[in-house]
Formats: sequence, structure tokens, C-alpha cells
Amino acid sequence: MGWGFIALYAASYTGGSLLFLAPLLVSLALKVNDLVGIGAAPGNLAMVTGIGSLLAIVANPLFGRLSDRTTARWGMRRPWMVTGVAAGALGTMVVATAPNITVVLVGWCICQVFFNATLAAQAAVLADQVPTQQRGAVSGLLGLAVPAASVAGTYLVQRFDYSTVLMFAVPCAVGGAAVLLFVWRLPDRRLAAEDKPPWSLRELAGTFFVSPRRNPDFAWAFLSRFLLVMAYAFLVTFQAFFLIAQVGSSEDAVPRQVYLGTVVQSVALVLVAPVAGRLSDRLGRRKVFVMVAAVIYASALFVIAGADSFDGYLVGMAIGGVGFGMYMAVDLALVVDVLSDPRTAAKDLGVLNIAGALPFALAPALAPGLLALGDGSYAILYAVAGACALAGAASIAPVRGVR
Repeated sequence: MGWGFIALYAASYTGGSLLFLAPLLVSLALKVNDLVGIGAAPGNLAMVTGIGSLLAIVANPLFGRLSDRTTARWGMRRPWMVTGVAAGALGTMVVATAPNITVVLVGWCICQVFFNATLAAQAAVLADQVPTQQRGAVSGLLGLAVPAASVAGTYLVQRFDYSTVLMFAVPCAVGGAAVLLFVWRLPDRRLAAEDKPPWSLRELAGTFFVSPRRNPDFAWAFLSRFLLVMAYAFLVTFQAFFLIAQVGSSEDAVPRQVYLGTVVQSVALVLVAPVAGRLSDRLGRRKVFVMVAAVIYASALFVIAGADSFDGYLVGMAIGGVGFGMYMAVDLALVVDVLSDPRTAAKDLGVLNIAGALPFALAPALAPGLLALGDGSYAILYAVAGACALAGAASIAPVRGVR
């Protein structure tokens, strides 16, 4: 694929990540804190993000299955990207203007359902359009999407922190524009009506499942991603409260501090991810990069667990950028390489996305108990997160279909 297409694809992937990461990293926590106060905020944030993530678990593979069956003149992927951006933007504004937690929950659920329609269609483009020998390099660029979106999101939030509505609306507008630009230029795959896959209750049930017996490599890759994203979810969901409670930051300082931490992490990630992706292609190896990356990310979380100052937090975020960048650069290429059937690529990648969504439901549910065990100390929470990342490294070892 030409680099013009790849650049637009990477920008679109970044925009799709920005749609839900900007609220998740800062503004959603601050919105909840404004409504209920710091004492009740962690529990209410856990409820909102947990329920939203459970809906994402269903939405991503479901929309992936629908995308695999779409015979529209627009193509298979394009209609779902547009629908997802439009409806998700509406949910974002519901959250921004919500007068209570119930309305926040409703709006966030709309966001999770429809932004995942966009993400499912975007992920399938890698399998549709990018040849195997380019997937490491392209996956490396796509791996920059999360940190780039994190930097852009936290910058925009702190830039417009004087207005709750703008904190939500501006990142949504920027992210949506990037997705729609790619939609406009995408030479989308089209499916003939006679090639449309069958549909039945059994097929519907299979939307949310890839047989570990028939595809054990996919199952191990799923488990590895689940464990690493669980570690990431512990960090990002509660970092605003970590800075307030453990580092001693004021609430007014938190948006800028999260932004600086995200920049430090993202600079490291941007330096590492493209190099790791290209090396993976040249050496013909995926597993060693994924395993080393998860170990590095675990060490970053242990550093943050022991931090009692903003500087310590920044050091941990920098190390985390190295590990997360290497992991995200190669893991997606590894998964696409072990997919069993290209005709169901969007559905299977939607199942993989469960490994990326489920931790954001489980981590908020587990965190209050872990904080209680630690007498409110975030050291216990982030030590558990580090252990999850180490388990994610071990889980990739049994993969046999790639080196």
C-alpha cells in the first residue's frame, strides 16, 4: 500500500481512539467528580466505565459481523464508520451536558456502542487492504494511535478546561473529522450480494466467539492482550485520583499533569513503535517483541506504584511508553497473521477487541476492593497492574503459528 493511504489510515485510527480516550483519560473523571465529589467519585466512575465497557464488549464484534455482511454501494466498512461517528458524537454531548450520574451513564453507553462500530470497521481495513509483508510496519504506525490520541486528547481537555462542554466537544470534533477524511478517500472493499455470509442464530452466537480448540494461537493472543490492557486500564482510569490522593496534586493541576505524563509516555512510544514494527517485518518475528514489551510495561507500573511525587510518575510513564509502544506495534500484526478466515476478519478482530474492552469493565470493579486492601494506597493497585502485564508476557509464549 502507498504511504498516502497508510498516513490517512493512521490518522483515522488516531481519530477513532481520540473519540473515547479524551473523555476516559481526564474529562469523564472530572465530570463525575464535579457531580458527586471526590469521596464518591471512584465508585461512580467505576460504575459508568464498567457498564460502558460491557456494552463495548458486545458492540465491537457485533458491528464487526454486520460489517462483514454489508453489501452497500458505499462498501463494507465505510457505512459503519460514518454511523459510529455521528451517533457517538451525540452520546458525547449527552455526557457533557448531563445534570446527574444517570444521564452521564446513558450518554457514555451511547458513546461506547457507536464508537465501537467505527473501531470495528477501522480494524478490518488492515486485513482487507494491507499485505502480510507490510503489516508490521503499518501495525507499528497504528500502534501510535493510542498515545497520539492520548496526547491530543489531554492537550485539548486542558486547553478548554474552562468549559465542560468544550472539554468533551472539541476532541470529539477533531477525532470525527480524521475518521471522515479517511472514509472519503477509502477504496473500500465491496461485497456482492451472492457472496454475503449466511445468517442464523448459531452464526449470531458465533459473533462473540473464536474457538480456542480450532485456533489456539488466537486464544493465547487474546489472553495476552486482555492481561496487558487490564494493566493499562488500572493506570489510565484512576490516574487522576492517584495524582490527587497519593501525589498530593490539586484538582486544578490534574489536567495539565495528566497531559504532561501522556506526552512523556507518547514521545517514548513514538520513538519505539515504528522501529519495532519494521524490525518485526524484517526479522520475520513477532513473539519476542510482544513478550519483551509486556515485561517493560510491567516494570513501568511497578515504578508508578512506588512513586510519591510527580517526577516519579513521569519516570514510570516514560518507561511505560517504551513497553506499550513495542507491544501495540507488533501485537496487532501478530493477531492478523493468525486469523483463520479472511472472510470474517472484522468479526474476529471484534472478538479480539473484547480483550481491549473487558478490562475497562473489570478494572474499575476490582479497583475499589484493591484500594480497600491497601488502605487507600494506589501502590497496591498498580502493583497488581504490573503483575497483569507480566502474565500477559507469559501468555504469548505458547503461540505457534508465528515466530
